[in-house]
Amino acid sequence: MTEVLSQKLIKTFRRYVPSMKKKFNGMPSLEDLKKFIATAERIPNNILYIPVGLRWLWLGLRYRSLTLPSVSNPMIETGGFMGESKASVLDMVGDEYRNWIARYILFHRDGGSADSNFQRALEALKIKGLEFPIVAKPDIGWNGYGVRFVENETQLLEYLEQFPPGANLILQEAVNYDGEAGIFYIRIPGNEKGYIYSITLRYYPFVVGDGKSTLKQLIENDERTKFRAHLYLGKSPKHVGFSNEDLERVPPEGELIRLAFIGSLRAGGLYRDGSHLITPELTERFDTIARSMPEFYYGRFDIRFDSTDLLKRGEGFKIIEINGAGAEAIQAWDPNVSLMKLYSEFFRAQSLLFKVADRNRKRGYKPATIKDFLKAIKKQNRLVDMYPPAS
Repeated sequence: MTEVLSQKLIKTFRRYVPSMKKKFNGMPSLEDLKKFIATAERIPNNILYIPVGLRWLWLGLRYRSLTLPSVSNPMIETGGFMGESKASVLDMVGDEYRNWIARYILFHRDGGSADSNFQRALEALKIKGLEFPIVAKPDIGWNGYGVRFVENETQLLEYLEQFPPGANLILQEAVNYDGEAGIFYIRIPGNEKGYIYSITLRYYPFVVGDGKSTLKQLIENDERTKFRAHLYLGKSPKHVGFSNEDLERVPPEGELIRLAFIGSLRAGGLYRDGSHLITPELTERFDTIARSMPEFYYGRFDIRFDSTDLLKRGEGFKIIEINGAGAEAIQAWDPNVSLMKLYSEFFRAQSLLFKVADRNRKRGYKPATIKDFLKAIKKQNRLVDMYPPAS
């Protein structure tokens, strides 16, 4: 059934991406990029994050707790660092602000047959008023693993067949806006208002047809997409690639082909620093939403938006996910940002994370034990290994 899904990827993704050469509706142009791959992306993560890990240890010693960030958002498990329920965080948003959230349901994939779970899921979608297409994703997730665009009932059944029994998933409306961004928000405990720390614009991995090359050739010859070619060519168990038929197609000149539904770096997404879009109106909007959540101080709102003009006015967007302490200063992954600047941004955000958590500890909240902290991380990693391929 995955083969059936892959044959529909081009049609599906083309419908959700504008056919304009190297441009995305409502998003800034990429013409000012000096290069398309950040220096940090060329470094294996297990090496790149060594300084970040060492600095975490230093801050842990300085603040006398290696798990202090677990109280950065005291009402969220581990503060949202790892292992938390995505749905439970979305549920925290106050009733008066829920119109800013993409509608969703939390669904438990029980140990019964895929067909019985499928029937229950259809009924739950009907009750919520959700129609296809939808987005299916793990409730405990990370970096886009297991996130899939689901166009119809057949694809939903396939997803449920592959999803691990006993785990929860989210079925969410597919927001038909071209723009996607991460709004990084911070409020220091004790302060009445918070602020937007940064905005990161996400561009999905794509290639542009030249009227001569096959899709496979375009992927393998593009400076950026060849970095993640194994995902798009169907050579990874963690990603739904294109079928051979799709790969041999010759896209017309100027046609933009979206290669993945998810826009994470892992899947080849490109991040741009969009902090110039921060306005008083946008800050006020997200500050009121964040303050409607009990004890929420540090995290990132992942959104889909219609246009940057509307976004600056605090309008025309939907929140698709809210991350806590595990949220990274992802604007630093902009290819125009130097490696030293990236580390500077990582360290600055890390210092603020510990500062926020320390304020909450002084207010009486106790950090998680190392045992519980590691247990949550282990649980998430175990589940990630079991999720269906992302699209």
